[in-house]
Amino acid sequence: MPDSNQPGSRRLLKRLRETLSEAGEGQERLDAITTLIAAEMGTHVCSIYLFRDADTLELCATEGLKPESVHQTRMRLGEGLVGRVALRTTPINTANAPAEHGFRYMPETGEERYSAFLGVPIQRLGERLGVLVVQSREARAYSDDDVYGLEVVAMVLAEMAELGVFQSSADGLQARHTHPVMFRGGVGQEGAAEGRVYLHEPRVVVLNPIADDAEAEVVRLREAVDKLRYSVDEMLSSAPLAEGDQRKVLEAYRMFANSKGWLKRMEEDIGRGLSAEAAVEKEQSAARARMEQVPDAYLRERLHDLDDLSNRLLRLLTGQGQDDGSEMPANPVLVARNIGPGELLAYGRKLRAIVLEEGSVGSHAAIVARALAIPLVIHAIRITTEALNGDPILVDGDQGVVHLRPEDNVANAFRDKIAMRAKAVERYASIRDLPATDKSGATVALHMNAGLMADLPSLPSSGAEGVGLFRTELQFLVRNQVPRRGELAALYSRVLDAAQGKRVAFRTLDIGSDKVLPYMKRQDEPNPAMGWRAIRVGLDKAGVMRMQLQALIRASCGRPLSVMFPFVAQLSEFTEARDHLMRELDREDRLGHTLPESVEVGAMLETPSLAYAPQKFFELADFISIGGNDLKQFFFAADRENERVRNRYDCLNVSFLSFLEWIAMRCDATETPVSFCGEDAGRPLEAACFSAIGLRALSMRPASIGAVKSLLRRIDLSDLRKVIEKARADGEQSVRARAEAWLLDNTDPE
Repeated sequence: MPDSNQPGSRRLLKRLRETLSEAGEGQERLDAITTLIAAEMGTHVCSIYLFRDADTLELCATEGLKPESVHQTRMRLGEGLVGRVALRTTPINTANAPAEHGFRYMPETGEERYSAFLGVPIQRLGERLGVLVVQSREARAYSDDDVYGLEVVAMVLAEMAELGVFQSSADGLQARHTHPVMFRGGVGQEGAAEGRVYLHEPRVVVLNPIADDAEAEVVRLREAVDKLRYSVDEMLSSAPLAEGDQRKVLEAYRMFANSKGWLKRMEEDIGRGLSAEAAVEKEQSAARARMEQVPDAYLRERLHDLDDLSNRLLRLLTGQGQDDGSEMPANPVLVARNIGPGELLAYGRKLRAIVLEEGSVGSHAAIVARALAIPLVIHAIRITTEALNGDPILVDGDQGVVHLRPEDNVANAFRDKIAMRAKAVERYASIRDLPATDKSGATVALHMNAGLMADLPSLPSSGAEGVGLFRTELQFLVRNQVPRRGELAALYSRVLDAAQGKRVAFRTLDIGSDKVLPYMKRQDEPNPAMGWRAIRVGLDKAGVMRMQLQALIRASCGRPLSVMFPFVAQLSEFTEARDHLMRELDREDRLGHTLPESVEVGAMLETPSLAYAPQKFFELADFISIGGNDLKQFFFAADRENERVRNRYDCLNVSFLSFLEWIAMRCDATETPVSFCGEDAGRPLEAACFSAIGLRALSMRPASIGAVKSLLRRIDLSDLRKVIEKARADGEQSVRARAEAWLLDNTDPE
């Protein structure tokens, strides 16, 4: 049982609850709170500073400072002692505030008379909301009990702000979750969608932060913790195959759940007057604050475990987020901090769009979103703390912009954009079965990328001539163990059935880097994108590669088979992988299994080194697919996971186009079919330029084929090539501006 001999803090919280329960506008409540805290703590000043925007704090209420400074005094995040408290999310307690480093004197407040200063952050689950300050004339350091008590009060204020009790029309303070908010994130998957928020993990709202009966609250907490520990033990025991690092992570998770210190701190918080839920959330906020300060990735991950445990405990205490009645709306937009591929696949094509706080362009979620052709925005910072289930939301995957609870004029403009897209799709349907032949008679083959059985219905409707890339790693990523050969063979057979005779190029397992299998030990590599991945893993773990090749051979069942190996950097890697395939064909023949009617063996050219491979490589390869996403990052030395540099370089840069042209020339010399595969292939301008320099096969997401085909049929590629050559001769860095201008003047109307 915690030491509940804390009459001061309990009395303060009780009076605070009474004050908050009284009717009144937001400003009246804030004023009453500062008066109450100053009186209870015996201080001359109590002030509340709240954020007006992400970087600006404003004095919103005070007892003791000049009244006219309210809503007039503002400071930047990190400015003055108040700004430092907000920035660091840690208290500042000093007996001589003017002597402190970073002190900022604000004459309009009249605070020059006050020496002692104690400021604590008002925050909720890592979200900065403001700063609560007390000051006194005499030079004295506030006691630990004072600091702790003020932190508890700040935590209650954060919960009250969450519930909107400080809403006021007069002073501009708005209730949370009611006003429009725009988030600028990163592009994970292009497209646009309008819908309603569906939270992957709905936030828990603490309705009763203050409790009267400490003993009853401790009993509730302990019962919930027991249930939590049992569920964690069950999770650990149900994963008997977990080994090495995976088991260590689960054991660390259980260690946190059984931490006596964690439970003791929460019980002490209850002893100070908080409810069980509020005590859990107070400790969770502290863990989130520590997470932001810890540079070590491993320790941050462990603090994330504690954060996750807190969420589970809150749901046990409140019953929220388990069966809270929040049904998925008819047009759901999934909002989450992050999400695994299996969880995302479980939602399937029901989703209109996905918005994540974390994630990356190469993450599992992005891979699945592309496979499902669902718009995805990543790095929408703090959207999970702002969004509520059912909120209207607009997702612009082309720009990486999200509008939450949009104003009417924004929504109307967005709907116009979607309507224009829909009309374009109708126009593209009329040319679906026509070839992508330009005005001079040159034809470009357009293929689609896929990774799921659910993609294959798009093959006839998109107008694609085949599948230029079928990603086989998704079936490995969504499982907790290696899939069986028979399961893979059945899947690949269904893919070929659905293709109805059209060519499907199966890319063998492309894992490593950002695509780590749940049952594969993560490699500690300083630069995983250039590390042990793709063909390197396949050659080192030949058993898995052979099993997959056997599944592909059996799936073909007398039909043509196209296999390509990813991330080949040199001739020897390709010949070794090709030899594996030839041996498996011989083995299957000896076993009496039906062999493919024909076999094509190709490679993905994703490293500049392969472009300069010996001619024997180009003679040996039956086809080559340029993997544009990886090739571009290595060509420009710009990590595509790094938002600061990945958009710095243009794929229509003259140097990059010249390099692609060189690859096309080498392939032409050996009559080796070559295609360009990647996001850039699906952008009409880029697709036209690639085609003009000699790449007459492109592979892209199904939704992009109509727009690319429409443009190619309305231009003369030989004339566009002259524009590119002229830009190169004139020393232009990129052909984009000239190509865009030429298209405006030389494209036939649709």
